[in-house]
Amino acid sequence: MKKLTEMSNEELWGLFPIVLSGHKKEWKQMYENEKKLLLHVIGKEHVARISHIGSTAVEGLLAKPTIDILLEIREGYDLDHLVRVLEKEGYIFTRKPANPPPHMMFMKGYTLNGFAKRVYHLHVRYPGDWDELYFRDYLRRHKSTAEEYGKLKVGLQKRFEHDRDAYTRAKTDFVRQCTKKARKEFGDVYRPGMKK
Repeated sequence: MKKLTEMSNEELWGLFPIVLSGHKKEWKQMYENEKKLLLHVIGKEHVARISHIGSTAVEGLLAKPTIDILLEIREGYDLDHLVRVLEKEGYIFTRKPANPPPHMMFMKGYTLNGFAKRVYHLHVRYPGDWDELYFRDYLRRHKSTAEEYGKLKVGLQKRFEHDRDAYTRAKTDFVRQCTKKARKEFGDVYRPGMKK
């Protein structure tokens, strides 16, 4: 049997379709538990900021039941060591050349039998002024926009259940528009060095 790391995108999308769920209160605690674990295994001194992002971070929003975490690692941290400690905790490392430096993502909760009970995506970046933080806050503050986003996702899930990339691409314009409004409304609150 193939390992997950040996499968094509199409094989992975068949095993891990787009699934949407009504919001669950436990998602916040799942994030908090994982944050505690990550800070422990990496060391707080190496973490510039850690944030719950994505739809599971917005109360009431329909979401894929995957906890997205943005880990901003301090420059100079040994990335090979990061891979080793996270793999020990059950994460699968994937190099993401198109993502911002250090071009890394980790996934946890993916098995050869499909999704585990708890699923995490860990997006690793150096400190920055990241769109995902503004988009999350915009949806938290504007409930009608969050509802609109939920409806968009339902339609896209029906079309792209087995094509994660197409599903993500189809949301891009909506996400960009909201992020632009959020930056105008909130200012540059997430720029490194700013007090929130």
